[in-house]
Amino acid sequence: MSESERNSVFEASNILEFIIQKRIYLLIIVITALIASILVSLVIPPKYKSTVILFPASSSSISQSLLSESFAEKDILKFGEQEEVEQMMQVLQSSEIRDRIIEKYNLIDHYKIDLNSKYPFTTLYRTYKKNVKVVRTEFMSVKVDVYDEDPEIAANIANNIADLFDSTINRMQRERSVKAFELVEHKYQEQKSLIRNMQDSIEEIHKLGVFDFESQSEVFNDQYATAIAEGNLRGANELEKKLDILAQHGSTITRLRDQLQEELKKLTVLETKYSEAKIDMEQTLPHKYVVSKAEIAERKSKPIRWLIVAISTLSAFLFALFVLLIIDSVKKK
Repeated sequence: MSESERNSVFEASNILEFIIQKRIYLLIIVITALIASILVSLVIPPKYKSTVILFPASSSSISQSLLSESFAEKDILKFGEQEEVEQMMQVLQSSEIRDRIIEKYNLIDHYKIDLNSKYPFTTLYRTYKKNVKVVRTEFMSVKVDVYDEDPEIAANIANNIADLFDSTINRMQRERSVKAFELVEHKYQEQKSLIRNMQDSIEEIHKLGVFDFESQSEVFNDQYATAIAEGNLRGANELEKKLDILAQHGSTITRLRDQLQEELKKLTVLETKYSEAKIDMEQTLPHKYVVSKAEIAERKSKPIRWLIVAISTLSAFLFALFVLLIIDSVKKK
């Protein structure tokens, strides 16, 4: 046996001898701690736990998923990835959901919060945070644990938090999608108005007898030459008037016709964007998959009384032993 091992055995035997020597004091302290911890554990009200497990849905645009011709973008049924999991956790722990739960279940009274105390809402939010735990699992899902003295309330709060996730996301997305829809709608209506004005202008020129500058110009010129050759002055004068009108408005109708084709193409693009923005604004699809709903617990989750008693008693024994060793060491010096 080495020197260090002999010293360790010697020290262990000394401590054991010291414990036997001070056994009366230690026994009194241990029994006192045992009784006190039992009484404290009996006073602590039992709490029941209910758990709901969620998977986030993909955060892709609903309109893109439904209207896109690309199969690669049709991921509306996909589970969300790490980014969506983090976003779900943030929303589930948001003050909006917290405040709605507090109001619905009157948690100020339920948690027995004294509104006349110095910091009542700080106490309320701290108690809520202690009783509502949102954690990410190893399977990329989100677990919401709710503890309460009433098992039915614990289950209801857990399920209600899961339900509020959708309405909270929809509210945030709607604020943005409404603005986007209003912008697209304004541009869409503006484009339709521009096209109507161009069509009205073309219709007014049509009333003057101008339809197709190129073909009409060729026909009128041939007829004019024929009338002159035949000495038909009256017919030549009529054709000359038509040629003047054609010369005056021909370039305009050609320009309007070409421009109208371009503007109609723009309208088609805007119409698609308008439909997509409207779907995004009106969407009410769920943003989560509920794997496991919270159920009313039959057995309490905490406190674990035997564990409280065991840890308290052992801690009291070790602390008492440490204090007695210090006192004994001081006396010897």
